[in-house]
This record gives sequence, structure tokens and C-alpha cells, in this order.
Amino acid sequence: MDKFFNADTKAKITDILRQMVNPVHVLLFTDAAGCDTCAETSQLLSEFAETNPKIQLSLLDIKADAAQAASYGIDRVPSFVLLDDKKTYRGVKFNGIPAGHEINSFISALIEMSGLDIKYPADVLARIQKIDKPVNIKVFVTLSCPHCPGAVQTAHRLAMLNPLVKAEMIEANTFQDLSMKYKVSGVPKIIINETKELLGNQPVDAFLKQIEAI
Repeated sequence: MDKFFNADTKAKITDILRQMVNPVHVLLFTDAAGCDTCAETSQLLSEFAETNPKIQLSLLDIKADAAQAASYGIDRVPSFVLLDDKKTYRGVKFNGIPAGHEINSFISALIEMSGLDIKYPADVLARIQKIDKPVNIKVFVTLSCPHCPGAVQTAHRLAMLNPLVKAEMIEANTFQDLSMKYKVSGVPKIIINETKELLGNQPVDAFLKQIEAI
């Protein structure tokens, strides 16, 4: 398989990822029987792991490692989660390959999961910390969507800042059954706790207003 990164792109990503503070564990679940983008996702994440030794990539099988997959709520492939340096799951999940524009949301997740401060104003951080109920955020994206990474980054930041929040990127074309279920006709489409919806790259305040209304 051809590499995703040429020498110039790899050098740029390597430079950006120098911001990583602590190791981040990436657990990728695929299927030995194969899937449409399993091989490509494994290749992409492997190339990322080559850019910085703090990226610790583990390749797992959704059937052979079913219990582990279930512990992260993974029931389809390719999907992966990010764990912090203590191997704690902090609610950051990707369903589908983070290629195209979604490379940006993956890079942000790596850097912020590694311990780089998430710079929100004090009042926003206080609202995030006050979330006292389980929250699940699904962000549907396509790889050609330039506005999607911002929505994914916001959802993942909320998860990293409050243990009650879980957030996942869903690549709409890979998982068309979910796109149909949630009536995805435009992206980014954001579903919060199955009942609240947002469309577009909304600011964190819009996310919080929907969460606070649940």
C-alpha cells in the first residue's frame, strides 16, 4: 500500500507533534476478515506512530479482543480510542479513518490527550465541569468537509475535560447505516444523547446549551 505521507508532509506532522507532552495510547480495532477501510486506517495510524515515539499504537481485533472492544463501546470497524499516559480512557473515539480534513482533528486529539492545556475561558471551563449527567456526543463527518474537524475537536475537548462526557467522530460514508438512522444530510451533524441536534461547526457554547437543556 502506498504511504499517506510524503517526506514533506511527514516532516510537517513531526514538527507539529513536538507539542506532545506525555505518551498517548491509540487502540485501533479492525477485523481480521477485513473491512472497507481497515487496512488504510491501520496504515495511516502506523505512519503517525512513526512521527513521534509518544504515540503508542496497538492493533486489536474486534472479535479476538471482543471484551476490550466492548469496554470502549466499539461495535464496528475500523474504530479507535485514545488513552492518556496512564492508559485511562477519557471518552475520545474515532469511527472511521481520520484522513482528509479529519487529520486535523486527530492531531489535535493527540496533542491535547498528551497533556497540552485546552485553552477555554474560565467561565466555559466552569460550565463543562458542572456537567453532572452522562453525555454522549456523535459528530458525523466526511473527509472532504473543511468545517468538520472543528466540531470533532470541540466534542473531544468536552470529553477530555469531564469524565461524564463521551465523544465520537463518525465518518458518514463509511457507516452509512448510522447516517441513515440519524438522517444525516449535511455535515458536521452533531447528535447529543440521541435527542439534541446541531448542524455545522458550532462554538462550544452551543454544545453546552444543548447539554444543559437535557
